[in-house]
Amino acid sequence: GRSRFGGGWRNVRSQDELRTYAGHATHEVRYRPTRDGGHEVTAPPGIRAVSVAPDRVSLEVDAVVRHFDVARYGDTVFVGRHRLTAAPRFPDPREQTAPGSLLAPMPGSVVRVAEGLAVGDRVEAGQPLLWLEAMKMEHRVVAPASGTLTALHAAPGRQVEVGALLAVVRPAETADVPTEAQEEDSL
Repeated sequence: GRSRFGGGWRNVRSQDELRTYAGHATHEVRYRPTRDGGHEVTAPPGIRAVSVAPDRVSLEVDAVVRHFDVARYGDTVFVGRHRLTAAPRFPDPREQTAPGSLLAPMPGSVVRVAEGLAVGDRVEAGQPLLWLEAMKMEHRVVAPASGTLTALHAAPGRQVEVGALLAVVRPAETADVPTEAQEEDSL
């Protein structure tokens, strides 16, 4: 965005903005915009931000002020000799889930779960597992592949957000698929 820290804009500040960077360790930068268009950085205990500018930052640690040049290239930020990579502000939930996870495609309410559906059941690709409702519209959530239902987090009446984990279907094992040798033996 317009902010040199890449944060969002809030009409009423309820909390500091937060950006996360990964280097040798994970670093969180908390800040808040000031009325003059700058930013006030909230430093961790024992560190004081003396000055913050787009190309230079000065930090005081144990009464010693250290100056660091700052350069940004896309999602990579160089602070002094340290290279940091900006973590996405809104990570894609699909990247943080196990294969076969069924995520809520929209915010809504679980209106029903397929009758008799329970963890451990065998399901077929395309089989409806549950239904979500949002704004008077129903949406079916179906099994992405044939396999075993290993988790079911949905229950009728439960409100869910976009990306909430609803269920997990572990695809059928390769042992269930005949090998070429088994096919030849059956001929």
